[in-house]
Order: sequence, then structure tokens, then C-alpha cells
Amino acid sequence: MKNTLQTRLGIFFALAFVAAVVILETIGGLEFLKRGKVIAARFNNVLELNVGDPVKMAGKQVGRVDSIEFADDKVRVTMKITDPRARIRTDSRATIRFTGLMGQNYVAIDFGPGKGPEVEDGAELETYEQPDFNQLMTKLEGVTTGIKKLTDTFSESNLGDLLLPFTDFLNESKPRILTLLSNAESISTQVASGQGTVGRLIYEDTLHASVLQTVTNFNQTAEEVRGLVTDAKAVVADVRAGQGTVGRLLAEDRLYTETTDAVSNLREILQKINRGDGTLGKVINDTTLLDNAKLTLQKLDKATEGLEDQGPLSVLGILINPLF
Repeated sequence: MKNTLQTRLGIFFALAFVAAVVILETIGGLEFLKRGKVIAARFNNVLELNVGDPVKMAGKQVGRVDSIEFADDKVRVTMKITDPRARIRTDSRATIRFTGLMGQNYVAIDFGPGKGPEVEDGAELETYEQPDFNQLMTKLEGVTTGIKKLTDTFSESNLGDLLLPFTDFLNESKPRILTLLSNAESISTQVASGQGTVGRLIYEDTLHASVLQTVTNFNQTAEEVRGLVTDAKAVVADVRAGQGTVGRLLAEDRLYTETTDAVSNLREILQKINRGDGTLGKVINDTTLLDNAKLTLQKLDKATEGLEDQGPLSVLGILINPLF
């Protein structure tokens, strides 16, 4: 091969093209050549996120940031997902994270709590915000400053001044403290020897026996209750099966039929009585019998008055005369 100018230029352009492709692939400049799905998310703070930063799912890169722009008092981040195996669902959420303290920012997408359908091209994911690292450092710096000021105030002289009132209090209260310690020692000795209520509760078995007997009685009562429940279940089962008087009353329709017939017959009898049919109906509805009874009573009253006017012999003769 001749080392001509055209050959050298061709090799130079080929090497430059390969280097450009490698550089673009390294920085993500070839993402626009790949086919993929475009999704978006809105953040309150993008935390120094830049176009071209990676988009990861479960730690694996699935795309890159395509654009960052303001939208409705928030920042809208558009992402191009080039991994066809990435299953981003409608309930997935996006957040901005960083690799290490001084590392590169990236958009992290989770799998979502449910199993919703996959997002379509142009969909917008829900987001949750990570705390700002600068704010955390500022708060941490404030905390360290406060701790430093606090330690500075507790110098040796200040510490002595602070402990002086406490030392005086201990010196003044020393007799009372010794008395309290002596009483506590005496009480602990009595308890250890089984004296007093607490000592007897600890060393005697009476309370234990009482509690054990109570538990035993409770267990017996529980067994009796279980037996009653078993018997009740058996009775209910017999009733449901139609056994016994109650079961037959509930299961058979005979009593209902006979009661219905009896009520119907009673209704017919009452209707006849109301119409004046039959002896009882005539007695209740016809006033002739009442009039006859009144007339009979009047005659009887007059007869008794006539008997009172005559003497006993006359009455006797009136009664015997028909016999002869």
C-alpha cells in the first residue's frame, strides 16, 4: 500500500470517526439513534441533574435524561427508555439520587407497589423527593456548631460552678440519705427473712396455692360450660332434625294446619251467632226469651206476695189439694 496523502487522510478520518463514536457512546450521545419510549416526571428540585444523566431501574441503566424544563412551578424531566426489557408500570415512581457524596446524579425508577399495566409513550410518572444533600450538610453544620458551643460553655471552671450547689445539697442531706439507706437495708432484710406482707408473699406458698386452686376451679367451670354448650348443640340439632315435641312442632305443619282450621271454625261460629243462627245466636240476638224471663219473674214475684198474705196452713192446703 502506497503511503499517499489520500491514504493518510482516510486513516485519519476513520480513526476520528471511531473515536467520536466511542466518546458519544461513553457520554450517551448516541441515545437519540436508539429506539425507545419517552416518559416524563415532575420534581420540585432536580438536585443538579443534567441532560444525558442515566436513568436506572433496580440499579441497572435503562435510559438517559432527554430534557429538563420548567412546567407549572415544577421541573419536568423527560427521559428516554431504550432498554426494551424494562417493565415500567403506571404505579412506578421516580426519584433523583446520587452515587456517593460527590457522585453523578441519576433518575431512579422503582417497580411500583402493585402490578399495573406498562406505561405508554408520553406517560408521566409519580415522584417522591429525596432530601437535599446541601440542606442536610447545612443542618449538620448547625448541629456541630451548637455542640461546640455547648462544650465550650462546660469548661473546667464552669463545670465546678455547676457542681457546687449539688455538692452543698449532698452535704446538707447526708444524714437523711444515710437514714433512708438504713431503712431500706432494714426493709430488705425483713423481706429476705420472710417477714411482713411482701416477705410472706415471696416466701410462702399460700398465695401460690390459692391462685392454683382458682385456676383449677376456673378450668372445671370452663369444662362444665363446654359440656353445656355441647348439650345445647345436641338439643338444637335434635330440634332441627324434627325430633322431640319442640322439634315436631317446628318441623311439622300439622299444628299450624289444625290451628288454622280451629280459628276458621271459631270465626264461622261467631259469624253465625252474630247473624242469630242456632240456639245460642237466638238466645243472644232474640229479645223474646228475655221478655219471657222478665214476665216469669214478675209472676213469681206476685205469687210469693200472695203466699205471704196467707197463713202456713192455707199454703199447705193449696199444695196438698191438687193431690186429692
